[in-house]
Amino acid sequence: MNTVRVRFAPSPTGYLHVGGARTALFNWLYARQHQGVFVLRIEDTDLARSTEESVQVILDALEYLGLDWDEGPRKGGSYGPYFQSERLDLYRQYVQKLMDMGRAYKCYCTPEELDKKREEQIKRGESTKYDRHCLNLTPEEEAKYQAEGRIPVIRFRSLDEGTTEVDDLIRGKVRFDNVAQVDDFVIMKSDGMPTYNFAVVIDDALMRITHVIRGEDHLSNTPKQIQIYEALGFPVPRFAHIPMILGPDKALLSKRHGATSVLQFKENGYLPAAMVNYLALLGWSYDDSQTLFSVEELVEKFSLDKVSKNPAVFDLQKLDWMNGVYIRELPVEELFAHVLPYWQRAGLMPLEVNQELREYSLRILKELQPRMKLLAEAVELARYFFDDQYEYNPEAVDRILTKPQTIEILRYLADVVAEAPQLDEEHLKPQFKAGMEKFGVKMGDLMQPLRVAITGTNVSPGIYEVLDLVGRERTLKRIERTVQMLAERG
Repeated sequence: MNTVRVRFAPSPTGYLHVGGARTALFNWLYARQHQGVFVLRIEDTDLARSTEESVQVILDALEYLGLDWDEGPRKGGSYGPYFQSERLDLYRQYVQKLMDMGRAYKCYCTPEELDKKREEQIKRGESTKYDRHCLNLTPEEEAKYQAEGRIPVIRFRSLDEGTTEVDDLIRGKVRFDNVAQVDDFVIMKSDGMPTYNFAVVIDDALMRITHVIRGEDHLSNTPKQIQIYEALGFPVPRFAHIPMILGPDKALLSKRHGATSVLQFKENGYLPAAMVNYLALLGWSYDDSQTLFSVEELVEKFSLDKVSKNPAVFDLQKLDWMNGVYIRELPVEELFAHVLPYWQRAGLMPLEVNQELREYSLRILKELQPRMKLLAEAVELARYFFDDQYEYNPEAVDRILTKPQTIEILRYLADVVAEAPQLDEEHLKPQFKAGMEKFGVKMGDLMQPLRVAITGTNVSPGIYEVLDLVGRERTLKRIERTVQMLAERG
């Protein structure tokens, strides 16, 4: 038990969301910092909702974040199986052990009967808990229930007095009154499947988990679990309950706040390093000044004693800013490797990229990189560099191309582009200044119509850089196309 062993145990009933990813990250960081073991366990006892597709989604999301696990699916290990659905015999074995010890018993009460009892307890102003109706059934009573076709659940017999103390590494000592706060909870359902509070104890104990790091919504489950550990003579792990994640409106983070699926963030173009950096700051901080951390720095500096007790707020704008910082720090060749799949899916790039196209793409990215916050933005930011049939931004057309003299200005600029020895500032700027005098306008009144004509929009890298990348022939065709479009509009 000297080696730190932590686990992440998701249920494969959907995608891996931000909260789960943050929990996985904190466990991973703690394991790596202590040269410990990070275990991945799949809690798939909800057979109706668990799917292989969801398992794959979870594994893909963890791999995207770089959270490699030491034991679990695809890796194996000495304490498997790592799917709960393959551990049912173990759960039944320990249920029987508790029953033999008198710490568990069969309960034949129906859901309707339990609801009625709960309503009566509420009317009397009592706490809602099981009344132990089935604790000491006679053989005759049990036979009667069985004859009625009732299939029992198994309940754990909780302690009748005293308190159960959780020595939480983040929240300190938290005490629960055994009589008022812990009732005889179900550990095995009528279909033979274990409940969460039971299976998690058996798994953590048999897998030698030393530290359980999880969301604070599980804190109320902890006294129940501690009582099972102690009843079975298992060592109790150290617990650390991390704060919840809220949306900007201080409600629990959910789909209505935007993307919460880790793989959706990947699809939108967030770099793994930026996601890991940002997730680490949801509830943890090293000091008041440092915001950007490499993964190596996080492993070195992460500690549970700097995890806040207060909820964390998910700020998408801050994540966007951080992702932009990481994008700007990438070597342009590495950025190209990240962006290429987006361009290929959008039909801007072929599957096979020759050297000439690669070099052209690197030149484009060098100009776009300072403007990018998301990898996915590279599609629209770069579209006009690849596609001559780009669509015009209607607002840009109405605001810029409908001014007086626009067609004459564009025709003048076409002549300038056609005659300039090179499409750079040195050769073009004097001619642009001459155009200002010719038409009696400011420099922007020349630049913006030209920008819209060759990009379709009024926002782009510097006009000289764009002209150099698009080239003389394509620029002239685009100006002519724009003039024709304006003429047809009348």
